[in-house]
Amino acid sequence: MPLSYQDVVGADLSSLEDVAEAWHSMGKRFGELKGNYTKHVPSALGNGNWQGEAFGAHQKAAQGTAFEFAAAKTEALAVAELLRKAHTELHRLRKAVKDLVGDAEDQGFKISSSGVATYVGSDKHEKQALRNDPDHAAAQAKAAQTWTDKITKAVEAVDEADQKAKRALTRAVSDTSPDGIGIAGFNAHAEGDLDKAGAPENTPHTKTDGWTAKGNFKANGPAAGGSLLGPGYGRQGMAKGYVDAFHVTGQGSVSKGDMKLSGIADAYGGIRGTASGGFTEQGLDGTAEGSAGLRALAEGRVESDIAGAYGRGTGFAGGEVGVNVNVGPDGFSSGGKAFAGAKATAAGGAEAGGISIGGTAEAWAGPGLEGNFIFGEKDGDGKFHIGVTGGASPIIGGKAGGELVIDPGKVADTAGDAADAVGEAAGAVKDTAADLF
Repeated sequence: MPLSYQDVVGADLSSLEDVAEAWHSMGKRFGELKGNYTKHVPSALGNGNWQGEAFGAHQKAAQGTAFEFAAAKTEALAVAELLRKAHTELHRLRKAVKDLVGDAEDQGFKISSSGVATYVGSDKHEKQALRNDPDHAAAQAKAAQTWTDKITKAVEAVDEADQKAKRALTRAVSDTSPDGIGIAGFNAHAEGDLDKAGAPENTPHTKTDGWTAKGNFKANGPAAGGSLLGPGYGRQGMAKGYVDAFHVTGQGSVSKGDMKLSGIADAYGGIRGTASGGFTEQGLDGTAEGSAGLRALAEGRVESDIAGAYGRGTGFAGGEVGVNVNVGPDGFSSGGKAFAGAKATAAGGAEAGGISIGGTAEAWAGPGLEGNFIFGEKDGDGKFHIGVTGGASPIIGGKAGGELVIDPGKVADTAGDAADAVGEAAGAVKDTAADLF
């Protein structure tokens, strides 16, 4: 919660100096303790009379203790220095607030307990003029707002300094290094520079080096609903239903020129079911699926104009069933699945020149059976797919699969680009030969 005007003008900062002196004395004392401990414990026992594994373990522990004494000295002296610098900065900034208040009062303004300026005039003649001259009243009201804004800004500067001191002190007494006896000991790397130690985390960068970033986050649930879409010309009939406990999605990307890095994370819990079927220009198609449980997905991609690659991991706990069939002029595909338990999936692949290949591997804990085969177009995407996936799990098992996808449009474009490049290279060789002879 930000400091108020009253917090600033009413604060007693003198105790910071007393506390800083106490921390400094404590730091010096820790240094003395470290010297005494090193002299009277590990050194005294290192005369050769005691050897073996117990002696080695003791000496190692003693080294850790000595390290912590030294770290305690560093931490205490850093805290003392931070408190001194915080006192100096807060005292200066609070004085700036009080000086503004004094200047405003000298010019006939009264400052309320919340830091708001109001013009009250300096004598009865001016008060009379204020009542009889609307322009004068408006000018003084504007001046009062100006004083209020200046005081507010000065109070905010004190609050920012206070927050900086808080961050610095918190970091000074937090040990996140595994040295010494490990994390949660004394901080051997405590920083006494207030500006450095108190800098905000995740300081925004002003230079992007040409990279553009964007992203979004969505959270929904609980929710329930459904829909029914009748078959029509060129499309399927479909029925959907769902009961969502929650659904959270976050995604982001950075891009520069034709290079793009992107990622997505998604978590869902609930029950869903879909059924669809009908005749389309792709032939006869029917699908039915149902699932209940928890799902999570994380995916990363790197893409450019000439190639791309991805990696994906998913997890599921619950049950699911499904069946699908497609018969059409471009090929035949069919499959089915049934599963109850938990499973985790890893997938990856790459694409270049219109040809992509990918693979999946999945671990199951629970009974299940699944099989899919495809040879031809898939979901009317205009690409040629060859793929197979299969798996079984009496209790513990899994599945694996792979798929080759050919995009005729991209293959043709790549071939055209290659031909153009060969032609340009041949032309360059010809021109060079002509120049030589």
